[in-house]
Amino acid sequence: MQDLTTGPVTRHLLKTSSFMLVTMVVQTLYFLVDLYWVGHLGTTAVAAVGIAGNITFIVLALTQMLGVGTTTLVSHAAGRKDHEYGLLVFNQSQVLSMLAGVATLVVGLATRRAYTASVGADAATAAMANAYLIWFIPAMALQFAIVAMGAALRGLGQFKPGMVVSTSTIVLNMVLAPILIFGWGTGHPLGVAGAAVATFISIVVGVIWLTTYFFDKDSFLRFTPRDWTPQLGLWRKMLGIGLPSGLEFFLMAVYLFVVYSIIKPFGAEAQAGFGIGGRVVQAGFMPVVALGFAVAPVAGQNVGAKLGLRVRETYKSAAVLAIVVMSLFAMFCRIAPGALIGIFSSDPRVLNVGGEYLRIVAWSYVASGLIFVNSSMFQALGNTMPSLVTSATRIVIVSVPAILLSQRPGFALREIWYLSVASVLVQLGFSLWLLRRELTKKLGA
Repeated sequence: MQDLTTGPVTRHLLKTSSFMLVTMVVQTLYFLVDLYWVGHLGTTAVAAVGIAGNITFIVLALTQMLGVGTTTLVSHAAGRKDHEYGLLVFNQSQVLSMLAGVATLVVGLATRRAYTASVGADAATAAMANAYLIWFIPAMALQFAIVAMGAALRGLGQFKPGMVVSTSTIVLNMVLAPILIFGWGTGHPLGVAGAAVATFISIVVGVIWLTTYFFDKDSFLRFTPRDWTPQLGLWRKMLGIGLPSGLEFFLMAVYLFVVYSIIKPFGAEAQAGFGIGGRVVQAGFMPVVALGFAVAPVAGQNVGAKLGLRVRETYKSAAVLAIVVMSLFAMFCRIAPGALIGIFSSDPRVLNVGGEYLRIVAWSYVASGLIFVNSSMFQALGNTMPSLVTSATRIVIVSVPAILLSQRPGFALREIWYLSVASVLVQLGFSLWLLRRELTKKLGA
């Protein structure tokens, strides 16, 4: 266990986030390389993978419910030096992860055809998306185990094991993807399904590898069968902390479903442009996501140790770092959006939609970075409901007007992007007010 209740807070943030950032950078590279190879299959393939990728947000929603609660409770236990309680939380989270993974596998495979048919711009797009999901859904089901184990390690301030495993499996995924997509050396090209098969194989390797970290008897966290008997009270506590964070990602999935449905009449090219733009934004946000992963355990251990000044110092340092990083990314998207989209597609229509999307939403990047930091602080404080409330507010602000505007003659996609920027700014103001109130309530004036 790494003690985060002593020493310079900024150094802890930079050290812990650097481990996550390595993973995030490699993850970003994977997203872009994967999209690059799929782009060689045509615009329809890009749109299909983008549609299928929306399932990721649903899985993220479910894994967040488990992961956030696990990180928070383990970090509080570490701050109090309560080893037995931390051990119990870890093992109960493993039981929950197995149950959730099985449920996701069954429901996902049963509903995939209805989903792809409802949002695909045409039959070809829906068919490709369905072929992708056959392998992608089992891969996502296995994510629950990785998230539960990684969340517990983060609560202890141990980021290196997760970094090593994640980075290695992502590299494996990048190597396998073109081989399976185009049939290099095998003579059996799998198309878009090959990208999903590569993901599935890599995650299987990751689950097995990460599991080995918890068999050492001297480890702070380890598998203990005596703690596997379901304890519903602890489950409620874990999920009570994680549920609001999970619902945030579910709301994002709803938002993406709304946007793809609105874009549907504009054709597969528009869906591909939005899908590529979304991947670029997702890649650019990786540094601040890594920072968020660091904020929760650093602040959480100090909350457990009742060190209020260090909790506030954690927030101030993280906010400054987020502003700097997101300002640089925003400038790049404003200056050269077409160049970023052009890496993955040469279709003029795709370039136009994706470039315009990046150029407009860049105005919200700094606000989004601060929202990430705020969300991590709410996790550390053990109350993620404010994050859910602010996210729901943003989704309503952007989705309802977007649906109404899409019914109007002359509707243009840029109207959705401007609505998105406005909604993020409103969310930030609301989030800052709620965080100030929560800090005062938990830590005093």
